[in-house]
Amino acid sequence: MQTPSSRLFLGLIPWYGLLIVLGAALAIFLAEKESRRLLMPGDTVLDLALRILPAGIIGARAYYVLFSWPVFRNNPLSALYIWEGGLAIYGGLIAGAAVLILFCRKRKLSVLQMLDIIVPGVVLAQAIGRWGNYFNQEAYGLPLPSDSPFAFFPLAVLIQEQASSSWHLATFFYESVWDFGIFVLLLAGRRRWFRRRGDVFLFYLLCYSAGRLVIENLRMDSLYLGTGIRISQLLSILILTAVIGIFHARQDGHSFLPAWARLPLLLAGLAATALLLVFCLTDAGPFSGSPARQTGMMAVYSLMMLTIAVLFYGRSKKTEVYYASHKA
Repeated sequence: MQTPSSRLFLGLIPWYGLLIVLGAALAIFLAEKESRRLLMPGDTVLDLALRILPAGIIGARAYYVLFSWPVFRNNPLSALYIWEGGLAIYGGLIAGAAVLILFCRKRKLSVLQMLDIIVPGVVLAQAIGRWGNYFNQEAYGLPLPSDSPFAFFPLAVLIQEQASSSWHLATFFYESVWDFGIFVLLLAGRRRWFRRRGDVFLFYLLCYSAGRLVIENLRMDSLYLGTGIRISQLLSILILTAVIGIFHARQDGHSFLPAWARLPLLLAGLAATALLLVFCLTDAGPFSGSPARQTGMMAVYSLMMLTIAVLFYGRSKKTEVYYASHKA
């Protein structure tokens, strides 16, 4: 298992495509089950899936091609070869969200509720789909010395490079595990802690961005804005800051913090964001040239932002939980 024996399942079907289809099927099943519990019109999820899946795949591929255009310039037709890998999740989320908004407006449905219904399945599909990167030998991380204590599967993966092979951090595996943890959190949280429509979606954005910010720093195939900033990390930071801003703006007495402590904590988060943008994402200052230090600082930052978000969100009583079983 340290390296895949083939990209094809039974010698016929690309593992990458098979895992995407499997993840999508599970996402639809989970969303359909939750929509029935919430007494939504029949076939709503299936109708949405028939629109959002192709849009998401197109958006994910277009995003990847746009920011990797030099790779496709000499053979533009290769942009269609999605079975070879190269889908960017943020592009898929943007395209999927646009389709979902239009769909909900046409059907007169709540956009936030529909997002809450589908995102647990979406993040589970991401966890499954990341293993397609393993079979395609992509989305791996920095090289490791052969005698490294981490040079074993699944913490690392053996990558064939011309006439030799070397161990690399299995960043696809790290993200798969992180995404599965988010899936468990969202399933539990929507019945126990989340008080409003949209909270399941906001916690998905919060947790996914926190993990992606750290893991992206270990990857070797990141998409860059210009020459120095990884696009996924920049988006992750913006999303983390935005979600915390939303939680702060709608304080309703549930916060773990007294009123006088909220603004200083918010300012601390903004200051940390500015420092991270300057010293880590731009390879400037004391952390330049040291991926380990940069990754460590990003992990500290992600933990800090997650803590601030939870403190701002606060505690919930059972009777306040929007999607609790007793309200179904």
